[in-house]
Amino acid sequence: MAHPKRKISKTRRDKRRTHYTASTKTLSLCSTTGEAHVRHTAYVVEGNLMYKGSVVIENYAPVA
Repeated sequence: MAHPKRKISKTRRDKRRTHYTASTKTLSLCSTTGEAHVRHTAYVVEGNLMYKGSVVIENYAPVA
């Protein structure tokens, strides 16, 4: 098992972690329904599961 020879300073540790931030998801508007949704993800509109503007499953009820 590898062990560090020297203590990593807080500054050095934090410099390495600067890019570890949460980014916001990109939203798109459906061309068919006008509904806002997360890109590349299926979404529910009026009980129907939609993807890329077309109905994938009618009367969709998610399992809880």
